[in-house]
Amino acid sequence: MSVERHIAGMLQQIARQQDIVEIAPQGTMQKAAALAHVAEQYGYTYGTAYRTGFKNSLVQVRMYRDPRPDARVREAATIAAHPQAGNGGSVPGLERGSLKPLPEVVAAVAVLKDLVTFDVMALYVANRSQKVMCYLACVVLTVLLLIDKSPTEAVASGGAVALLITVAFRIGASRRAKISQRLTDAGFLAVRDEQGGQRFLRPGQQLPRRTDPFTA
Repeated sequence: MSVERHIAGMLQQIARQQDIVEIAPQGTMQKAAALAHVAEQYGYTYGTAYRTGFKNSLVQVRMYRDPRPDARVREAATIAAHPQAGNGGSVPGLERGSLKPLPEVVAAVAVLKDLVTFDVMALYVANRSQKVMCYLACVVLTVLLLIDKSPTEAVASGGAVALLITVAFRIGASRRAKISQRLTDAGFLAVRDEQGGQRFLRPGQQLPRRTDPFTA
């Protein structure tokens, strides 16, 4: 899908004043963050991000309509400044015809990219029970390999898989910890959602809910 169609599709959702806008560009988290920044200029706020599509190949970002008065002011100013956005005209914060952020919004898009990446990586950060299941699977694998291979080969193969899993867990946890620190440094607050997962919110922002995104 072309850049123009991505932008036009998102702006059509915004024009209908939907409470929730879904963004799913074919590409990187950087592109998803750039589109999320555009949505923010139209009075929306970041909600969550997750993997979807065939083999989780798409990054889906969910934006919520911000009910605060300053969001409506921002929306009106953006509409006035970019009347042809989505029809080949200028788009707030982006270079014309691309999803590349303008220099003045690079930092803001980088923060959104961190939010997107942090939420998406939750899929790959295992809790204690998941880790136990993974290591039990390694044990089962080793036992199955004992049927056709020597004990040395079976143990070596099972151990190699366990080592790869351990390394993956540590790399994921380390990367997510670095992103967490950057978001904290940027003024975001760490909270727990209804499922116990860690999320980051701007000061004064509430966790969105499905029926009424901003109900306390």
